[in-house]
Amino acid sequence: MTFLLRLRIFIKPYFQRIALNLFLLLGITGLALVVPRIIQDVIDIGLAQKDVDYLARAGLILFGLGLATAVLSLFHRYLSEWIAAHIGYDLRNRMYDHIQYLPFTYHDHSQTGQLISRCIEDVRSIERLAGSSLVELVQLLLMAIGILVIMVGENARLAVISLLPLVPMLFITVRFGERVSAFFLAVDNALGDLSARLQENVTGAQVIRAFAREPYEIERFDQGNRNLFKARITVIGEWSKVMPTTQLLITAGTVLVLWFGGQMVLDGAMTVGEVVAFNSYLLMLAAPVQQLTWLVNALGEAAAGTQRVFDVLDTQPAIQTPAGAVKLSTLRGQVEFRDVGLFYEGEPRPALEGVSQLVEPNQIVALIGQTGSGKTSLVNLIPRFYDVTQGAVLVDGQDVRTVDLLSLRRQIGIVLQTSLLFSDTIKANIAYGKPDASDEEIVAAAQAAQAHEFITGFPKGYETVIGERGVTLSGGQRQRVAIARALLMDPRILILDDSTSSVDTQTEQLIQQALDKLMEGRTTFVIAHRLSTVRRADLILVMDEGRIVQRGTHEQLLAEGGLYREVYELQLLDHARFAEEMEELDLSIPAPYRGESLG
Repeated sequence: MTFLLRLRIFIKPYFQRIALNLFLLLGITGLALVVPRIIQDVIDIGLAQKDVDYLARAGLILFGLGLATAVLSLFHRYLSEWIAAHIGYDLRNRMYDHIQYLPFTYHDHSQTGQLISRCIEDVRSIERLAGSSLVELVQLLLMAIGILVIMVGENARLAVISLLPLVPMLFITVRFGERVSAFFLAVDNALGDLSARLQENVTGAQVIRAFAREPYEIERFDQGNRNLFKARITVIGEWSKVMPTTQLLITAGTVLVLWFGGQMVLDGAMTVGEVVAFNSYLLMLAAPVQQLTWLVNALGEAAAGTQRVFDVLDTQPAIQTPAGAVKLSTLRGQVEFRDVGLFYEGEPRPALEGVSQLVEPNQIVALIGQTGSGKTSLVNLIPRFYDVTQGAVLVDGQDVRTVDLLSLRRQIGIVLQTSLLFSDTIKANIAYGKPDASDEEIVAAAQAAQAHEFITGFPKGYETVIGERGVTLSGGQRQRVAIARALLMDPRILILDDSTSSVDTQTEQLIQQALDKLMEGRTTFVIAHRLSTVRRADLILVMDEGRIVQRGTHEQLLAEGGLYREVYELQLLDHARFAEEMEELDLSIPAPYRGESLG
């Protein structure tokens, strides 16, 4: 039950309503306990003495009790579900808020489907517990206490005899409860894995179709679905063993009451009405005890869900604004890497080691190197997506670990090679980093990014809703919307993963014009793949195995030789020749047939 203690922070705000709900529950339980007593009197007085008036009065009383119970139950059920809905609402918000601030290192090792499952399915199990299971548990306890007091008061000997079968029933239920949370944890984990596979399949639909891997993915999903099925069947199997046993024990209790109670009636120690009432109380007690199996089921499911939810909530963001952090005013844009080292968890060697470089405001810095050389790792340290494990990264002389994160990141613009757009309007995507931007500012940013013309070509213009991840736009269109988004923020530091490496020549020229506009008057870091980008850079950093092995301008590095010249000759020069060939081919096509990439 320790998981219930962990949930108290979410239950506490609704304590008054919970107290009112318990008061309603107490009334419902009290009314239910009165009914067998009235039935006893109906048999012993109304029927035995043939008192018709008493039978009529008893009928009216029973109807009144039923009406009162119905009204109280209505308010009780509404209040229970209201409390459950609010707790679920709070918990989902808390989960989502917390996930927003978890570092990249957490997401690097977490499956999206598992996080979705925890936010939805696991929170739903906790919500069900708060809405009905806990209330029913309290009702069970109140009912059990009331019935035991009445039964012992009526006939202690018969009470002990009739309750004997309930002892093993209680033992079986407790034993079931000890095992069921582990079973439900297996179910939740299997459901999370299945969600992860479904999410990967949906987002990777294009790749799956391209490689004709549909049969493989169907089999892979079926395997995950089979694991979930087996986990649920295990729970059902355990539960099905308990239910028949409890039903048999309830029947045994009724037999004992009728046998020994009947003997007492024959001996004159009890009346028929008392035996009937006694048996009614026993059945009222047996039903909650039997229901305890369902409650244990729900408690086990909620315990597993709580464990998975708090696994996320207990993960403290490794990267957050420190106490007494400096709020940055408008940056000049100076960036310094001071003997920087970076280790990724689980990696055998450092991603960066001994990197030192001072970048002056408004410089354009191009980073080149083979895949895995540390280019992206280096620029990810500037907005503190990761923290250095050695040395420091300074912006305008301030260690980024000592400044307010929001004030830092709001002055850094990022345009990735495959920039993510949201399933929203083009206007909302451009204004994502500055939601209070005016329409005039948004249009100006789009015009500077060479995006205004194609946007106004849509029937709804800036109000056009694009598909998930912007799939309804071509690659060049997505990039220009992403550039407009960065332009609108007016960042002092700009990080570009060269955004023109996978588009046609004409689209590249449009994007390059937008990038030129974007880089004006800003400190810019470009992960370069194109010769044109590298040539315009004020400083080129050549990286290899996490170190800067060469630095200088294009001309200086060509004259110096070494790795830069090798990369230039093997990669950049090939890109330049290919671009020239494509441009010549494009110019040979009649004007009416030229256009953007089909995307």
